[in-house]
Amino acid sequence: MGFCNMTGQYDVIVVGAGPAGLSAALYAARAKYRVLVLEKEKMGGQITITSEIVNYPGVEKTNGTELTEQMRRQAEAFGAEFAMAEVKGIDLAGEIKTVKTDKGEYQAPGIVLAVGANPRKLGFAGEREYQGRGVAYCATCDGEFFTGMDVFVIGGGFAAAEEAVFLTKYARKVTIIVREEDFTCAKAVADKAKNHEKIEVHYETEILEAAGDGLLRRARFKDNASGKEWSYEAPEGTSFGIFVFAGYVPDTKWLKGLVELDGQGYIITDRDQKTSVEGVYAAGDVCVKNLRQVVTAVSDGAVAATSLERYVSETYEKTELAGWKADIEEKRTKNVEHASVSDLNDGVLITGEMKSQLADLFSGLQNRIVVEGVLDGSPMADEMEQFLEELGDISDMVECRSRRESDKGKEDEEYPVLRILKENGDETGIRFYAVPGGHEFNSFVLAIYNAAGPGQPITDEERTRIGKLKGPVNIKIAVSLSCTMCPATVMAAGRIAAEHDGVEAWAFDLAHYPEMKEKYQIMSVPCTIINDRKVVFGRKTVDDLLTVLEES
Repeated sequence: MGFCNMTGQYDVIVVGAGPAGLSAALYAARAKYRVLVLEKEKMGGQITITSEIVNYPGVEKTNGTELTEQMRRQAEAFGAEFAMAEVKGIDLAGEIKTVKTDKGEYQAPGIVLAVGANPRKLGFAGEREYQGRGVAYCATCDGEFFTGMDVFVIGGGFAAAEEAVFLTKYARKVTIIVREEDFTCAKAVADKAKNHEKIEVHYETEILEAAGDGLLRRARFKDNASGKEWSYEAPEGTSFGIFVFAGYVPDTKWLKGLVELDGQGYIITDRDQKTSVEGVYAAGDVCVKNLRQVVTAVSDGAVAATSLERYVSETYEKTELAGWKADIEEKRTKNVEHASVSDLNDGVLITGEMKSQLADLFSGLQNRIVVEGVLDGSPMADEMEQFLEELGDISDMVECRSRRESDKGKEDEEYPVLRILKENGDETGIRFYAVPGGHEFNSFVLAIYNAAGPGQPITDEERTRIGKLKGPVNIKIAVSLSCTMCPATVMAAGRIAAEHDGVEAWAFDLAHYPEMKEKYQIMSVPCTIINDRKVVFGRKTVDDLLTVLEES
């Protein structure tokens, strides 16, 4: 993924990196506009949890991650820039809009809102208490934790039917709880679930309660047709899973009063995807529309971008913005030239394209950093060693070295591990008990950026709160490299550790640490453990994590 500056001026800012946002970025960047895509959680959006897509024209069969990754690469090839950042506020007054994020401020005359929607929580008894310990919302992230167990899927739509089939890869048996008389999705999708030998379906049924003793042990349901209640109890000494796929709610609370919304919170647009505000367009599932599919999201993004092109061009014709246009012209040209370099290398962990982007980022580091691998004879250690060799070739500002277990003597320390050190060898407190691949590559790179300086911007209030923390504080984050919600938490912990000498942030690839999974009863990631005592689940920002630390 391309890394952008932490502040800047653009022609177009796209908020959201799902199919709609990526499509808008591709079209706008191809039209030679300087484009920034902001994403707070996961590149690709909700479609990344879809394991099989067979109705996208021209693509016989793919999955959500592969499809959106290709879209991202296309947009990046035309010069679009990407940043993992959460939008905290947006100023739409005037012809130049300002987007305020937890990583800095960005400005552009044109905005595309492609913020999508978030999983809906049902509110049944025990749902909140057992989130992360049996109740889950992402089959791709958490399905493997339920290998050999019984699993319940709550919902009767497309996601419920599809994810139920996906979960049969792990679960002993999958039971779908459908509130309606039948599935509400396409018959072809529903039939796969109905006809699967490991799936049982209960119609006109709802979940009333989930309960247990730290892990899920039982659940209570109601058959609304007969009025009778029935219960499930896990076999003695075991647990089970409840996956909730009950639709989505638009992520627009922060937009209330800024653009016109309907009664359900969806953004109202015209046929050109224009909102109630000049220069602000919307695309994808966040809009009022009859059909929410990847193909319609991509269409929305293309329409929004092409409509916005005309607006931006007309805006630049105004004499008072001539200086703005000239200021970003050089940046835009440089970015497109930089993005045109292709990578033809296979069998490497860090591609040539990624190295080029990292070289730019590392050139701006304020202090030299050392990444040290303390290794053993495991396959993970061998992969770490290769990673360090490739990383060490990028910049003089990042020194990489490694030593095997036999070299370090007897220490009470887990390994293999990648430790981010100061130039003098002192600990920064940031460690990765994982090969920084998949979604964790960005969090590793940003850990270096934060430790070396200047670091991701934080508010004055957050800096003050970090300074007041009483150390020592150890933060362990259990992750899966396929988890799209984990990097934000790892980044937040690393940012705090970089700011406070008494805070440690250690990321663990849970696939290599089954004893951690057992000890903390982890059934979902990300899982954050504070001082080996307090355990919390779910994505955490710097603000969220500070609140947890202050309450610990």
